[in-house]
Amino acid sequence: MIDIYQLVGFAGAGLIILAYFLLTEKRLQENYVLYHLLNFLGSAGIAVSAFMTKSWPSMLIFVLLFAVSIYFMFKILKIKPNYKELGR
Repeated sequence: MIDIYQLVGFAGAGLIILAYFLLTEKRLQENYVLYHLLNFLGSAGIAVSAFMTKSWPSMLIFVLLFAVSIYFMFKILKIKPNYKELGR
């Protein structure tokens, strides 16, 4: 029987695969917040699952992916469009 932590891990894996699929199908770009949000949520789910099962190397990888996703979401949200150029 699947416990809640395995379910969270499977959901996280599904989100990361969905993000990769949408990126390779060119439905998302790497500078879209949604791409990084999917990776953020997915890596958080897998990191929780890895922590609860004491799979430390896996947890480390996904905590780092979690941090990278946060960094790029803030970086993308910090960039403001130049509205003067959009009006031309």
